[in-house]
Amino acid sequence: MKKGLEIERKFLVEMPDLKKLNVLKITDIKQTYLSDGKNGSQRRVRKITCGNNVSMTYTEKNFISPMVREEAEKLISCAEYNSLLEEAKDTAPVEKKRAVFLYENQRFELDIYPFSEKYAILELELQNPAQEIYFPENINVLREVTGNKLYSNITLANAKTFPEK
Repeated sequence: MKKGLEIERKFLVEMPDLKKLNVLKITDIKQTYLSDGKNGSQRRVRKITCGNNVSMTYTEKNFISPMVREEAEKLISCAEYNSLLEEAKDTAPVEKKRAVFLYENQRFELDIYPFSEKYAILELELQNPAQEIYFPENINVLREVTGNKLYSNITLANAKTFPEK
């Protein structure tokens, strides 16, 4: 299992024109949250589809701060994935498209949800919490939502809409 610290910031953005971004790949993600792990860790499985390729991952996260988490992740088999689904929380699975693009030596992930053509969530993993971020000109950042539970994947999946505020 690959382990390490994840330092990530999230932003609510207006849906950009993907043709104007340096998109490396677009994947379909189905993410299911599982019952909490040891010490209250957040557990999930993902089914990731990119073209004809399908992979599955298992992830555990311990939240240190809204921006910093300890993360352990590994690839799993289809049988392991299906077995772990039996531990799913009673919440809607998260379904989204993820467009990965580069800008100014930064790797952005744009999460596009099926319930909104107007908004998306832009994520960026950082080397350190104070790292400066450079946004592409055609990305309209509305607000930072790092640590805001109203914009968490699980809340968005259950609400099937972005918050009004």
